[in-house]
Amino acid sequence: MSQSEVKLLEVKDVEKIFNVKVGTFEKKDLHALNGVNFNIYKGKTLSLVGESGCGKTTIGKVILGLYQATNGEVIFRGKDIANLTPSKRGDIQKDIQMIFQDPYSSLNPRKKIKTILEQPLKIHTNMSKKDREEAILSLCDDVGIDYSYLERYPHQFSGGQRQRIAIARAMILKPELILADEPISALDVSIQAQILNLMMDLQEKFNSTMLFITHDISVVKHISDYIAVMYLGEIVEYASKKELFANPKHPYTKMLFSTVPDIHTPLATESVLKTGEIQSPIDLPKGCFFQNRCMYKVQSCTLSHPNLEETGDNHLVRCPIV
Repeated sequence: MSQSEVKLLEVKDVEKIFNVKVGTFEKKDLHALNGVNFNIYKGKTLSLVGESGCGKTTIGKVILGLYQATNGEVIFRGKDIANLTPSKRGDIQKDIQMIFQDPYSSLNPRKKIKTILEQPLKIHTNMSKKDREEAILSLCDDVGIDYSYLERYPHQFSGGQRQRIAIARAMILKPELILADEPISALDVSIQAQILNLMMDLQEKFNSTMLFITHDISVVKHISDYIAVMYLGEIVEYASKKELFANPKHPYTKMLFSTVPDIHTPLATESVLKTGEIQSPIDLPKGCFFQNRCMYKVQSCTLSHPNLEETGDNHLVRCPIV
C-alpha cells in the first residue's frame, strides 16, 4: 500500500455461522466465514478469488447487510456496520451497491427499465422528477443503453444488455463502494470483455471503489489492484496484483494459477486435477483447512491452524512452510 491510499472499508475477524440441518433430528454449525480480514482502499479494486463454496458471496452479503455477522466488524466510514440491517443503515446504504451474478433474476420483471433506474433516486434523494430523468439519461449514455430501452421490460433484452441495466441501477446513486458478485460469469464469452471494460471505465469516471468477487483468475489479472485468495471461509493469501502474480506463495494460490491454460501449459496438470473439491465447512479440521489437498503437507499442518502473516511488500500468506 502506498502512503496516498486511504482505507474505505475494513473487514476485521468476521465470522458467519449458519445452523443447518444435517439429518432428520440433527443440526450442526456451518462455518461459512472464519475470521476474515482484509482492507479495501478508496478508488481501488480488490478481487476476492476462490472456488465455489469458499465464502466469497457470503462476505459480500455481510458487507451489504443481507447477512449479519456472527462475530467481527465491518468498518465503513468509521462505523461498524457488520450487524446493521439495510433498513438501519440510513445514508450508508446508498453508498454500498451490488451487481449480482444473474442480471435477469436481479431485475423486477414487472417493471419498466425507467422505473427500475428511477426507484433508487426516489428512495435515497430529494431530486425533482426532471432531475431524475436527466440523471437517468446521462447514465444511459455512460453505460451504452439506448433511450428507447427505458420503456421496455427486462425480458426483452439479452443477457449483456440486462447486465448493463443492472450496472446502471447500481451506479445511479454514484456509490462509494460497488460489490460485484461474479458479474460476467452468466454472460456469453463474446461480451464478457465489454462488460469488464465498461465497469472499469465507470469506476474511473466516478472514482468508485470495487470489491470484485470471482473464480476466474484471468479476469482477476485484468481488473484488480489487490487480490485476496479465499479458501473455506478464510483468506489464505493477500497481495497487490503485481506481487501476487509474480510471486504466489500459498499452495492453494499456486494450484489456482496452474489451472489457467496458456500456450505453454494448455491443460491443467494431473496433480491439480487429483486434488479434489473443497471440503464441507461443517466439522472443520483442527489444522490447516487445505491440508487434505496439499502436496506440501507435513505433520504440523494437521496439528495447528496457521495464521495470516506478512512476508514482505504487504504480502500476507497463511502457510508456514512456504
